[in-house]
Amino acid sequence: MAEAGGGMELGHAVGLLAVAVVAVPLFRRLGLGSVLGYLAAGLLVGPFGIGMVREPEAVLHVAELGVVMFLFLIGLEMRPARLWSLRKEIFGLGALQVTACWALLAGAALMAGLAWPAALIAGAGFALSSTAIVMQLLEERRENAEPAGQRVVSILLFEDLAIVPLLAMVAALGAAYGAEVAATRPVWMTVGLAVAAVAVVYVAGRWAMNPIFRLLARFGGREVMTAAALLVVLGAAWAMAQGGLSMAMGAFLAGVLLSESTFRHQLEADVEPFRGILLGLFFLSVGMSLDLGVVVADWRLVLLGLVAFMGLKLAAVYAIARFRHGHGEALSRAALMGEGGEFAFVLYAAALAVGLFDARTASVLSAIVVLSMAVTPLRLMIADRIRPAAVPSMDGIEAAQDLRERVLIVGFGRFAQVASQPLLARDVDVSIIDHDVEMIQAAGNFGFKVYYGDGTRLDVLRASGAAEAEAILVCVDKAESADRIVELVTAEFPLAKLYVRAFDRGHSMRLIQAGVEYQIRETFESALAFSEHVLIGLGVEPEEARESIEDARRRDEERLTLQLTGGIQAGRALMRGNAPTPQPAPYVKPRREGRLLNEDEVEKAGA
Repeated sequence: MAEAGGGMELGHAVGLLAVAVVAVPLFRRLGLGSVLGYLAAGLLVGPFGIGMVREPEAVLHVAELGVVMFLFLIGLEMRPARLWSLRKEIFGLGALQVTACWALLAGAALMAGLAWPAALIAGAGFALSSTAIVMQLLEERRENAEPAGQRVVSILLFEDLAIVPLLAMVAALGAAYGAEVAATRPVWMTVGLAVAAVAVVYVAGRWAMNPIFRLLARFGGREVMTAAALLVVLGAAWAMAQGGLSMAMGAFLAGVLLSESTFRHQLEADVEPFRGILLGLFFLSVGMSLDLGVVVADWRLVLLGLVAFMGLKLAAVYAIARFRHGHGEALSRAALMGEGGEFAFVLYAAALAVGLFDARTASVLSAIVVLSMAVTPLRLMIADRIRPAAVPSMDGIEAAQDLRERVLIVGFGRFAQVASQPLLARDVDVSIIDHDVEMIQAAGNFGFKVYYGDGTRLDVLRASGAAEAEAILVCVDKAESADRIVELVTAEFPLAKLYVRAFDRGHSMRLIQAGVEYQIRETFESALAFSEHVLIGLGVEPEEARESIEDARRRDEERLTLQLTGGIQAGRALMRGNAPTPQPAPYVKPRREGRLLNEDEVEKAGA
């Protein structure tokens, strides 16, 4: 009997893999994306399809680990400083979007005849988008590192945090208005356990992980490191679950705490294969869970609810995004986040348990959420078609592959175009990569061979010859991308000399601390040359003008040296300003000294 059961389970696994292998490439070939392929495959093999899998809930519990590992990998990409810089988007933009969507959706549910406690929960569940689907689509489109993508990630992070007070709300409403009495923890205990779980994960990640991994790297094997990586991810998720928080939130926090670890790349490589398989399994299980019986029996209600909920959420997300950003970004964000998410199932199940929902209401609302998730790729495809900006053609553009030149230039904007000229004049062999299709095509008209490739990806750097290059010139125009490339090169290609274009003073400091061969702020020397010509134009002798420029350069170098050890405010006395400062004694001749810029002003000025 055990063998028979085991054989049947193996058969289920083979069947799931088979339908996924067929459906996903087919749907991607049709331009519908892998997510819709997984959902369709899950619907086919689920209890309401051919019935290969009878209990999708069991598969879903395991598959949720795919979302957990996905959030861990996202956390590895987020340094604490980067996460802190997104605090306004997380707690401002995220709170605004969730609140606005919740109000509209709860109002629609109230008008549909639900009691107000049930309407609040129905709206709250659909207001939270699907982290798994949105992050997967962002990754497929390579938009998760773009500013617009980062804003979407910030909103998702707030939604992960919001599940705690929402679950507490369900418990409180159930105690007051529920038809059944369920055993629930007091609110103070729920909050206390959540805070304790965050504290445990923070303390372990901040002080215990690096020593443990150093010990394992010294005395353990590769398989032990892989087991340790999984232990970190699953342990953090488990701790958060015990505190009533999202497992995905725990994994994300663990990733952030390990983002500056020397073992970061090893962790990423170990977790990545599990993430891909389990995330695909998650989408399969969502497709399996669609109850076609409910859809058929209440098809009018389900269809009306889908149109109303999805339409209201699309409108709210678009309006909020359009207030600060362009039509294209607002359209994409609405298409990405117009669905309900995984947390809706949690909230609706909790509402059913405490008697705020009846079984029919919970089934109809869950079907609406699943259908909204299923049409997300279709919404995005429609949004892409009606967006004003056209995607440039890739005709005539070659991807970076097996390049072996002496110098590799990553990014070929205005800065790199000028920097390349002396090298080419000396017949230095140069390979150039960039991911801007229009720029590559324009450069080809001026005699440059630029290959297509994203330098923030390790596989692209390998294909571009980073392992053989003597020098790598990082000339990208985004500081975050430059930091990512520097991190990869120093970890994987330590023999290559790194020359990096810096965005501002703070970026220069990070690059120096990272140990690059040379860095320069992109506007520094041009601004000094500009100032020299202004002085000469005002009648200053050329020799005196050059002395003033050299003095400014010397002061800047001294100030930068002081800031590396004393922080951004160090060396501020070396800056010259135009605001006169009153002197304490009347016998001292007044001098014009600079008003000291605060840290934010210094960063904005890029001084």
